[in-house]
Amino acid sequence: METKKLLMIPGPTPVSRSIQDQMGRETVAFSDANFVNDFNYCLKELKKIVKSDGEIFVISGSGTLAMEMSLANVLRKGDNLLIISHGYFGDRFVDIAKNKGINVDVLSSEWGKTVPIDLIRETLKKKPYRAITVTHVDTSTGVKADIKSIGDMLKEFPEIIYIVDGVCATAGEEEYMDDMNIHILFTASQKAFGVAPGLLILWANEKALRARESIGTIGEYFVDFNNWLPIMHEPSKYFATPSVNLIWALKESIRLINEEGIENRFKRHELFARAYQKALEELGFRILAEEGYRANTLSNVLYPEGVEDELFRTSLATEGVQVAAGLGTFKGKMFRIGHMGNIDKHDLISSIASIERTLYKFNIDKLSIGLNIIQRELVK
Repeated sequence: METKKLLMIPGPTPVSRSIQDQMGRETVAFSDANFVNDFNYCLKELKKIVKSDGEIFVISGSGTLAMEMSLANVLRKGDNLLIISHGYFGDRFVDIAKNKGINVDVLSSEWGKTVPIDLIRETLKKKPYRAITVTHVDTSTGVKADIKSIGDMLKEFPEIIYIVDGVCATAGEEEYMDDMNIHILFTASQKAFGVAPGLLILWANEKALRARESIGTIGEYFVDFNNWLPIMHEPSKYFATPSVNLIWALKESIRLINEEGIENRFKRHELFARAYQKALEELGFRILAEEGYRANTLSNVLYPEGVEDELFRTSLATEGVQVAAGLGTFKGKMFRIGHMGNIDKHDLISSIASIERTLYKFNIDKLSIGLNIIQRELVK
């Protein structure tokens, strides 16, 4: 009998049955009155989740398209952009910006660490920057940026637009736009929302919208705020065909989030992360991200000596758990495991048991040690 596999990669994350059911509905016209009501519900509730009184865009696309959308609408060719990078996905902003002819400066941290806020402040004083980007949680490193402290610091620079990449964070890590002085926030459906891939979600406040108007015509078409605003105000209108079934799935995800309560959801993610990371460390692994800056949505896990990466991940899959490989200079040195969205206590406990069995195949006998830790942590 084939072992059931738990999808524990950092995204796509597991999709609950009730969300899957919504994707399986018979598709209707985007102008269908019931669908329009459902779409409007999503737009309204998504603003509440991040405490935004600005505009929201829910369109077909990936997190990378959302990155491009965030830059295209507020920066012109020749503008100065400061990118705060804590890993691979922070660096992705560089290529997108350079393709637009934007002048880019990058402050990069050593993988596993964060860029100090004082260094960001001093860099911003050196030239007139139009915008700054920060990845809240970088999937390549498991590092969580202190986006609130950065937002507070940016009040000293009121002309700068603050863009936060929330792809691996939103709905799993605390993000409140107005409270944190964020001007653009974006995410994608397949991470902590627990919906299948295919939707980008972007919030923009009044400052970001003014910036869009100030730059006039832009080179991009599909991601232009101005092309989508009429649809976000009245979803029965047409610009490009919406992903009808994914929006139904998103509506069900929002229902589940509201049922749990967003603050409770944040606390659950934090509890799961600390319990999981403690169990992994007890099994002899190390967490790449420094304590105090570890994400609640995933863990990037360094192997103990004697464990070969591909063999470990392949063996772990036969034990029932699929994880992701490391990226960049840590490829072959670690695996990445997600614990966000719809993942529950049973998934955590089962996956730790699978990791223990896999270690046993490497002659590392830690059977029940991680299980004991995680079960005690989860009942606190």
